[in-house]
Amino acid sequence: MEAREVSNSNDAKALVELRGLSHIKVGVFDVDGVMRGKYMSREKFFSALDKGFGFCDVVLGWDSNDQLYENPGVAYTGWHTGYPDAAVRLLPDTCRDIPFEPGMLLFLGEFAEEAAAICPRNLLQRVLDRAGDMGLAVKSAFEYEFFLFNETPQSARDKNYRNLEPVTPGFFGYSMLRNSVHAEWYSELISLSESMDFPFESLHTETGPGVLEVALAVDEAMAAADKGALFKTFCKVWAQRNAMLATFMAKWSNDYPGQSGHIHMSLFDKDSGASVFFDERREHNMSELQRQFVAGQQLLMPELLAMLAQTVNAYSRLVPGFWAPTDATWGVDNRTTALRVVPGSAKSQRVEYRLGSADANPYIALAAALGAGLYGIAKQLQPEPQVRGNAYAQTHPAHLALPGSLHEAAQGLRDSEVARELFGDAFVEHYAETRQWEERQFRKHITDWEMQRYFEII
Repeated sequence: MEAREVSNSNDAKALVELRGLSHIKVGVFDVDGVMRGKYMSREKFFSALDKGFGFCDVVLGWDSNDQLYENPGVAYTGWHTGYPDAAVRLLPDTCRDIPFEPGMLLFLGEFAEEAAAICPRNLLQRVLDRAGDMGLAVKSAFEYEFFLFNETPQSARDKNYRNLEPVTPGFFGYSMLRNSVHAEWYSELISLSESMDFPFESLHTETGPGVLEVALAVDEAMAAADKGALFKTFCKVWAQRNAMLATFMAKWSNDYPGQSGHIHMSLFDKDSGASVFFDERREHNMSELQRQFVAGQQLLMPELLAMLAQTVNAYSRLVPGFWAPTDATWGVDNRTTALRVVPGSAKSQRVEYRLGSADANPYIALAAALGAGLYGIAKQLQPEPQVRGNAYAQTHPAHLALPGSLHEAAQGLRDSEVARELFGDAFVEHYAETRQWEERQFRKHITDWEMQRYFEII
């Protein structure tokens, strides 16, 4: 039996025994999309497969820097609860080999019981359940841009994250030169993606020193989100094991475009498997249901922005001229708009949600993009007229303007009645507080820009 053939608890136990493993690696993804995990003994793992296990709920009560959400903090956990264990269920069908740990198996988990209300993976599942209730099945794929540096975690800190050395210099988008000279890197990363089941549809250089773009292969929506989250984690692992540093930060330099995390989505009839986006009788093969889906995404994009631009840094990417949208616009095969309808066949007709950045949590970002589209279908909404040409050079309706900061976006999410309908009060309150906490931490620090601008002259 192979790791990806595991489908239930009995399969998982049999494979562990076959390999003679004393410990197994398990992990969950937190609100920021950071993978938190541990090695678990075989006896404990077998018990967890049957009954679940407890994971300290501090991982839902601290930020990406392990700082506790305080003042005012989050309601779910904190000193006021004593940070008890949260229930976690293991997911046997997520079993994967870890190629650089011979024989080792990795299993994902998701939070259960009370914690399920704020668990990112459970959030996406609730949205997918909504789609299922509407008779729809969802396929998706993620695209990620990331930079590679000739640095280590220690050297980057020693340099205070300045003057970092990219693995290659210059602007070499889609470069055959770069991917041939450094073919070993590409081969290793492709091999990792195949062995851990987050295969690439494509891998190429982007514009900028040391920047790559990966398009992950399409899959059922939950599997696609798992693959996006695992790719980001293990791409960073692969880089550090090769004396490099990978970043998915939305914008690490003023000199280069930001790093996107685009999401492709298509809907199908749950029973027949037929595309509900494709209608060859209509312009651009765009069905009425796809128009409604795009309309919901467009209408709700401003108030759900915090779920797709999740960091303070993400708002530095959302500026004109850097391949990132600045308004909730849509167009047909137009890469200046926030939503790009991609005409094609019944198999490939889709919409690309171009707003998200590479640092976003795949589960939360997909839940937002999909939930908004389903809302549009349920309400039979119609989109604004499509943008033709350069969206940055045109004026758009005021209600399509995107919030300009994480604080503004988080407050918009908190105030959104639709968000509460789609995602639940518990998630909206918890998540909005974590984003406002993030912005408050930023305001406690003085930036280089402020020092250079004000220190002497003011």
